[in-house]
Amino acid sequence: MIYRPKGVCSNAIDVEVEDGVIKSVEFTGGCNGNLQGIASLVQGMKAEDAIAKLKGIKCGFKNTSCPDQLACALQEILDN
Repeated sequence: MIYRPKGVCSNAIDVEVEDGVIKSVEFTGGCNGNLQGIASLVQGMKAEDAIAKLKGIKCGFKNTSCPDQLACALQEILDN
């Protein structure tokens, strides 16, 4: 699934979840090194566990962040 994040520097998050487990995450745009690290850390994690850890994280004065937007993408996948 390709998710279009809102309010952050990245402009796309490509997420693959299989049987509730995150198989891959790839961000387009944003802080490359940090987002590669996040993608690597959540790979193999249960989507609901990643949501619990990432939801609500803010970036500077923004009300969201790339990790928070990843949590939104994962929640959307689980809801569908």
